[in-house]
Amino acid sequence: MALPKIDVPTYETTLISSGKKVKFRPFLVKEQKLFLMASQSNDVKETTDVVKQVLKNCILTDIDVDSLPTFDLEHLFTQLRARSVGEVVNLKYNCNNEVKDEKGEATTCNGVVKFDFNLLELQPVIDPEHTSKIEISEKLGIIMKYPTFEMVTDTNIKNLDDIEGLLNLIVDCIDCIYDEDNMYYSKDLPREEFVDFVESMQQDDLEKIQKFFDTMPKFSKKVNFNCPKCGYKEEIQIEGLQNFFV
Repeated sequence: MALPKIDVPTYETTLISSGKKVKFRPFLVKEQKLFLMASQSNDVKETTDVVKQVLKNCILTDIDVDSLPTFDLEHLFTQLRARSVGEVVNLKYNCNNEVKDEKGEATTCNGVVKFDFNLLELQPVIDPEHTSKIEISEKLGIIMKYPTFEMVTDTNIKNLDDIEGLLNLIVDCIDCIYDEDNMYYSKDLPREEFVDFVESMQQDDLEKIQKFFDTMPKFSKKVNFNCPKCGYKEEIQIEGLQNFFV
């Protein structure tokens, strides 16, 4: 005689990039084991791979997890984490306020600030000026696609100092280039042609594309805390997978 099946609830959320409804189940013990193993590693790629694998296991709607934009993947994971482990997570931060030590010299407080945070309070932040259409001139432009986690694993898209990484990310995120007569899709042409195109742009054009990355939708929430050690008050922004991984 077979053992009875355990009923598992299902939930639904909406992708910001497409507005598509996605159904999912909570993660189970077998997925929790993956998280515990990955949490012991500082490897960002390993963490991302585990998140994607768990999402593939738990999402009941037919979607391609690997191609999801970073913000959709983060949203799905926080929703999954809230429904699987609990809506409230215990977070802690080190106070970075500069104080005087016993000798009167400047030092960092490093007081530990602990607080509870409700994952379901994370809401999408959508910049009204955000656009995926970048106009280079009246007759020439670029249509961008959102980066996936795989694209940004080794690239900080907010860091213009890493110009090589930024240029590679821009090329990866070009959906097509258009002029008066044609649409030139990245999937149809050699990557080298798009590299040459990006490297021929002026600084103003690069800044327009950087704005595309900076204003992408994201899930975040600002919270205030008081340091119990030095009394310093600070506002911090809660976002990103690492805050809610375990």
